[in-house]
Amino acid sequence: MSSKYSESGVDIDAAAAALKGIGNLIRSTWGREVLSEVGNFGGLFEISSKYREPVLVSSVDGVGTKLRVAFISGRHDTVGEDLVNHCVNDILVQGAEPLFFLDYFGCGRLERGIIEDVVKGLARGCKANGCALIGGETAEMPGFYADGEYDLAGSIVGVVERGSLIDGGRITEGDSVWAFPSAGLHTNGYSLARKIIFEDAGLGVDDDIPGTGRSVADNLLEVHRSYLPEIRVLRKLVDIRGLAHITGGGLLDNIPRILPDRCSVEIERQKWDTPPLFSYLGDKGGVDDEEMHRVFNMGIGMIMIIPASDEKKLVTEGLRWKPFPVGTVIKGERKVVLK
Repeated sequence: MSSKYSESGVDIDAAAAALKGIGNLIRSTWGREVLSEVGNFGGLFEISSKYREPVLVSSVDGVGTKLRVAFISGRHDTVGEDLVNHCVNDILVQGAEPLFFLDYFGCGRLERGIIEDVVKGLARGCKANGCALIGGETAEMPGFYADGEYDLAGSIVGVVERGSLIDGGRITEGDSVWAFPSAGLHTNGYSLARKIIFEDAGLGVDDDIPGTGRSVADNLLEVHRSYLPEIRVLRKLVDIRGLAHITGGGLLDNIPRILPDRCSVEIERQKWDTPPLFSYLGDKGGVDDEEMHRVFNMGIGMIMIIPASDEKKLVTEGLRWKPFPVGTVIKGERKVVLK
């Protein structure tokens, strides 16, 4: 008696056909720095000689349970862009420009239409951020994932001149704290949001979330924003002493990660209106204010800290996402004070 791999649920031919179908999407993100080809064991990328003291900055992340919203809505073309933008922001806080990106796609049964949609999002995100998609892994594991479900993760490598690193070390009392608006939940807090929306409220993906004027799917699949274009412009105008990507942990846990000893940040909540989605989640779920600010971004995707004297140099015209002042650096022990 003989057995074939396909009988166990893994179709090598289907995987090869899917790879061929997404090859052009992957190549569309490449510049002349990419020296490898689709399907190579390792991606090759040449670092430009323009850097004098290049420091490589890397990060790895996943999309999390936001994927479940993609599964039940049948919309898979945005989660790849979510992943790229999240990773871009993670290295942006050190001042790095993205060089290349690699993804991991694990599934129970490879469905060509789904993986093509996911890679469309990855390619769109990479092209928008000037980042090459040079490799990845597609793993078909029957019995490990349910049909139609998958996991998506990725890693990014960027570069910054040693003298241009942003590490928060120069942040000092009296500095000004500015915020960039988020687009909904970005890629964090989905386990709680799904519980409130689907279990507590009993809403379906096509139902409108009260107060938002948009469906559950449109709200929850809003793409995680990249703030790279804005920071590129503003670095030429002001002295950016610190950047914090507001992800898991919210404002309360992420801002302290960049603060030096003996510094805290005071945030004035009246400086911005809480987006309706967050108000709905807090009210419907009975979530207290501190928990809301620790789980969700509350409408802020990135925090920027600059000297107060630089505020007059900060020009926001022409920026896609305009920053606004939200607080001040004060004496303290690396924490956030909500006022």
